[in-house]
Formats: sequence, structure tokens, C-alpha cells
Amino acid sequence: MDPSSRNSHGFVNLLASQSSPPIDIDSAEAHVTSPGLVKPAERRKWSTKEDIVLISAWLNTRKDPIVSNEQKLGSFWKRIEEYFNSSPHLFGSLPREWSQCKQRWGRVNAEVCKFVGCHESALKEQASGQTENDVMKLAHDIFFNDYNVKFCLEHCWRELRFDQKWRSHCQPKEKRKESGPEVVSAEEEVRPPGVKASKAAKRKKPNEAAYEQIQSILAQKNTLSNKKILDRLLAKNIETLSDHEVALKNKLISEML
Repeated sequence: MDPSSRNSHGFVNLLASQSSPPIDIDSAEAHVTSPGLVKPAERRKWSTKEDIVLISAWLNTRKDPIVSNEQKLGSFWKRIEEYFNSSPHLFGSLPREWSQCKQRWGRVNAEVCKFVGCHESALKEQASGQTENDVMKLAHDIFFNDYNVKFCLEHCWRELRFDQKWRSHCQPKEKRKESGPEVVSAEEEVRPPGVKASKAAKRKKPNEAAYEQIQSILAQKNTLSNKKILDRLLAKNIETLSDHEVALKNKLISEML
């Protein structure tokens, strides 16, 4: 072999023996071996407390009829981020960015919506004497059978279950027997006023609002007074009524109708 070839081949082998093994940048076990290579940060899990604060932030921001309907999506989630990070319940916790809140909410919303359907199915299959715990167990079993995974966000469902969007349309058998026709629960959400109504209320001056309230009270009192007068006139014998009383009675009857 030519001496120059042997020298070249030996130089290549020397370089190969001194080179470092390849580094898997995507591996969570990667070490910092040079200024350009950093060990990836582990994804921080959401705690139960964080989920509850996030749900509270979303519900309160959504229920503002002016802000939630007339702002860009980014602004909406920016407000949720501010609400979330300023919560005293998360004092000492690391803050979350709005994009993290949005991503987490997407998962919570999807999973809770699935479980609502499972819970409704469990209520329909509820046998006589079964308790709410029995219904919950059956709902979890249905969820697992349908989606091949356990439902781990029950704390989120309990926060959202009485909101209009996630409220179940079924009732436990015990309540159905006691109440008969469907009874509106005190915990159910009262639908917030629309955007136009809220704006109109804000534009009204305090004096105008007070005047309208007084007028409404006076109208109610006037109606009650007329009803009492009519009741007294109807209780009298028609033959004993004067022409004026007959005319008044007919007028009040006409107004009531």
C-alpha cells in the first residue's frame, strides 16, 4: 500500500476514535454537552386546584355578556390568564400562559361533555334503591367501555354539572318520584341578559333607572287596588249598586281582561 494512503487512513481512524457519540436531542434524558444542547423541560401536570380555578375563570369571563361576546379570541383567553394567575388559591404556584389555559380547557371541555352523556345513560338505567354513588360508578364504567380509558376529571365535572351547557336533562329516580313534573333546581343557572340589554342598562342614567323602577311599583300597586275594588263590587248584590258603581265595575272588568 502506498505510504501516503496508509497515513491518510490512519488519520481518519484517529478522528473517528476521538469523536463523541451522537446525542438524541429529542430524548428526555439528553444531557448538556455543549452550549447548543439543553435538556428538554418536562411538561408540568395540571393539579386539581388549577383545574377548578381555570373553570371558574372560564365561567366568569364567559358570563360577562359584553366582554365575552365582543372581543377577539386572544383577548378572551388573555383575560382568563390574568384571572387564573391572580387567584389567591394558586399563591406560590408557577403562572400559566393563556395558550396553556386554552389547551387545558379544550381537554376538560371534551372529556366532561363525554362524561355528561355517560352520566345521563347511567341515570336512565338507575334501578330502584340505587344511590348517587351507584349511578356514578355505572357512569364511570360506561365511559371506560365507550372510550377505553378511565375518566380522571370528575372534579371538573362536579364544577360544571349545573351549568346550562353541561347540565343533565335526567333526574335520579328518587327525585322524579318526589317532584312529579320537572322542577327547576335552585342551583340551575339563570340565563344572563343579552348583549343589547346589558348595554342599554349601562347607558341608562341612575335617575332614569330609579324612575322606571318607581313607575313599575306604582303600576303594581294600582293593579292590586283596582282588583280589591272590583272584588268588593262583585260581592255586592247587583240590585243595590248605583249607576256609578255599575259603570266602575264594568270598566275594571274590561281593564282586567
